Amino acid sequence: MQQIIESIQHDIEQILDDLDQYGFAIVNQTHSAQFALGLLEECLSNLNQFREAAIQSGVVSKIRSDHILWIDEKLRMAQQHIKLLQEFSEAFNRVFFMGIQTIEAHFACYNAGEFYALHRDNPQKKNDRMISAVYYLHSEWQSDWGGQLRLQDKNDHWHMIEPEPNRMVIFQSDLLHEVLISKRQRLSITAWLRNGHSIWSSE
Repeated sequence: MQQIIESIQHDIEQILDDLDQYGFAIVNQTHSAQFALGLLEECLSNLNQFREAAIQSGVVSKIRSDHILWIDEKLRMAQQHIKLLQEFSEAFNRVFFMGIQTIEAHFACYNAGEFYALHRDNPQKKNDRMISAVYYLHSEWQSDWGGQLRLQDKNDHWHMIEPEPNRMVIFQSDLLHEVLISKRQRLSITAWLRNGHSIWSSE
């Protein structure tokens, strides 16, 4: 785990600067190639347990069509990824005084034709999600396969972010964003850094 932390230490200041200026940051080559492969294999080996995603209070909605699997202690590789996010949380608390206490996360699978329409992870600050973090698991991706994260930054500028393998996008949970229709299977870990207790039934 220490190697994972050390590998991104040089990015911490840039991440903090980007979050401060734009409300989001991009981390490329988040993990070693070996660890990234282990995460992908863990995700693929559990695909038969994925369920249709829901929005608040477990209600299935037409604004999204992906499938998810909540991460628990049995998913050991994913737990290591969450430990990295805990390191980030400490930095965010120290610099931005966010009061992050917990992290909830799930694997997400967008099959061909699936999407997530425009939304906020913390609409009108109605929940305690402070930071969202999406890490892309698939081993390859081409721009014409779709699946981009379209995000409005804190200055109201729009960005089209490619779901490149081993990339993580970190952003304020109240920012408007969407996942465009994917033409191939798109795999990720989505996590929320919260300043309250985890609510596993919400999305």
